[in-house]
Amino acid sequence: MGLLGGGGSILAVPILVYLFQLDEKLATGYSLFIVGTAALIGGLQCHKDCNVDWRLALVFGIPSLIGVWIVRHYVVPSLPDVLYTYNDMALTRRFFMMGLFAVMMLLAAISMLKPRIRQTPKSTFSYPKVVSEGLLVGALTGLVGAGGGFIIVPVLVLLTDLPMKKAIGTSLIIIALKSLTGFFLGDALVASIDWWFLVRFTSLTIVGIIIGSYFSKKIDEDKLKVGFGYFILLMSVFILIMEFLGN
Repeated sequence: MGLLGGGGSILAVPILVYLFQLDEKLATGYSLFIVGTAALIGGLQCHKDCNVDWRLALVFGIPSLIGVWIVRHYVVPSLPDVLYTYNDMALTRRFFMMGLFAVMMLLAAISMLKPRIRQTPKSTFSYPKVVSEGLLVGALTGLVGAGGGFIIVPVLVLLTDLPMKKAIGTSLIIIALKSLTGFFLGDALVASIDWWFLVRFTSLTIVGIIIGSYFSKKIDEDKLKVGFGYFILLMSVFILIMEFLGN
C-alpha cells in the first residue's frame, strides 16, 4: 500500500477470507479498518513530501465517504446468504461480493496497463465528474470492503491527469477517510468485532506501509504504474480461481 497507494485490501480481503476463514461480510469490514488505518499513516507521510492534493482528496473523498457509509450501514447487513436461485444453481452472497471484487480489480488493472496518450496537464477539472466518480467508488468499495486504491489511483491519474506519486498520496488520504468512516459508522455498530486480532493485524500492516512509502521515493513513476497494474491483475485472477473452485 505504501509503495502503490493501494493494494492493501487486495491482499487483506483474500488473506482474511482464505487464510483466517472469516465470513466475507466480517472480512470486508475488518479490511476497511486495517486498510483505513494504514492509509492514514501512509497519507500523512506523503503529505510531508508534498505528494497530497488536499482539494482533490476532499472533492473526491467526501462523496466516497457518503457512498461507503450507506452501503456498509444499510446494504451489506441486509444481504441474504443466497441472493438468487435458478433451478439447481444459486448465486451466493460470498460469490457475488468476491466476484465483484475481482472484476473491479481486473478493470482497474486494464486501465493502468493500457498505453496512455500524454496530454497537456489541465489546471482545472470537472467537479461534477469527480464527485460522481467519488460516490460510485465509495459505494462499490463499501460493498466489497476495499479501500479502493486500486480504483482511485487509476481514476485520479486518468481523470484528473495527476502525477502518479501525487495520485498515490491523495489516494491514501481518500482511503483513510472513507474506510474508517465506513467501519465505525457501519460494521462497528452492527457486528461483533475481535479487536485484539484486528489491532495486531493492523499494527503489522502499518509497519509494512511505512517501509513501502520509503521505497516508493526511489522508484520511477512509470515503473510504479506498470507494477501496480500487474499486481492487481494477478490478484484478480487468483480470487476468481479460488471462488470458481469453491463453487
